Amino acid sequence: MADLFDTAPQGDFPAGPLRPLADRLRPATLADVIGQEAVIGPDAPLGAMLAGGHLSSIILWGPPGVGKTTIARLLAHATDLHFEQISAIFSGVADLKKVFESAKLRRRNGRGTLLFVDEIHRFNKAQQDSFLPHMEDGTIVLVGATTENPSFELNSALLSRAQVLVLKRLSLADLERLVQRAEQEIGRPLPLTGEAREALLEMADGDGRALLNLIEQVAAWPAKEKLDPQALGARLMRRAAQYDRAGDEHYNLISALHKSVRGSDPDAALYWFARMLGGGEDPRFLARRITRMAVEDIGLADPQAQRLCLDAWETYERLGSPEGELALAQAVIYLALAPKSNATYTAFKAAIDAARRTGSEPPPLHIRNAPTKLMKEQGYGAGYDYDHDAQDGFSGQNYFPEGMQRGVYYQPVERGHERELKRRLDYFVKLRLKRQSG
Repeated sequence: MADLFDTAPQGDFPAGPLRPLADRLRPATLADVIGQEAVIGPDAPLGAMLAGGHLSSIILWGPPGVGKTTIARLLAHATDLHFEQISAIFSGVADLKKVFESAKLRRRNGRGTLLFVDEIHRFNKAQQDSFLPHMEDGTIVLVGATTENPSFELNSALLSRAQVLVLKRLSLADLERLVQRAEQEIGRPLPLTGEAREALLEMADGDGRALLNLIEQVAAWPAKEKLDPQALGARLMRRAAQYDRAGDEHYNLISALHKSVRGSDPDAALYWFARMLGGGEDPRFLARRITRMAVEDIGLADPQAQRLCLDAWETYERLGSPEGELALAQAVIYLALAPKSNATYTAFKAAIDAARRTGSEPPPLHIRNAPTKLMKEQGYGAGYDYDHDAQDGFSGQNYFPEGMQRGVYYQPVERGHERELKRRLDYFVKLRLKRQSG
């Protein structure tokens, strides 16, 4: 996938108006790149590398249209390295061998190679491993570009030899600077009202290349007066939101939804819920995750929450989209405003840990079942106190394995229904101490 200002080299287009706007605005230096000061600034990683006179292999991780290809080209120019570009989508083992052989020959002739690999995460493990010896002996300086999380998509061996630099999506302020540059290049302001101009920036969704394409369309319109947002929206399609149901963005957004619910913010929760639906997420996945939130973060503080989520899930199954999505949205709001408790979640994890550590300990004899005479002779069930016959309906007997210290796992909070459960639990603790002391 190409990146910001990444069209064919300038020599591939004749001079004049036929050259695309992105090509005409291609940055000449790293200082001209918009929005990535945290990576390319004087005190930033790339700035420090260039100041030190040594460029190491790097992985540029960021969304489309933020400058990955442009930065790679400019790094090659700044370090006098030959720029070689391949795409993992269209390249195979034979292509890599040719690139490596050319780089070796070039090195023998006294010049290094900056190998830019677009969509590097699409190479398989063996292909990624093939870069390692050439990176180690200095044949190539690798600059990889990826829109996916390198932690999941790239080999640990490759990551250990390259520094990962994160590029951010362009802010509205960054995009406005890009519009101003474009207006200087075309020699006139865009025929847009202030509100329409803001709408244009939002349509780009943080993608500089997408914005320049939109600007070219707007600049070509024979507009007698400035267009308002409605007129702009009628002529342009909003860029589809970046969302990959199997990729990193999927996990980022579901995390944002879950944490907004946990943080009792219904507005933020609805926003992320809508973002995921708008990106094409399966509502059934959301129904499942919403129900999980009820169990994990609300639990017995509001026992109705889980039931409401299941009802919303069933309503969606009956109504389908888009009507059934409203039931899921209702569940999101309910969960966000419900009292929160992870006491059950924490208690269950603690019990699992204890069970793992004491997995072979048998139950005490008095609570074992004794269906046969032999088992009764062995003491199974002997001394068991039937709680319904005990005072207050509570015997206070030990139900943990003999010799095992009594575990305390469930600790309800002073919120919602768990406030009542805590009162009951404290009552039974007092009764147990009383029975044991008596």
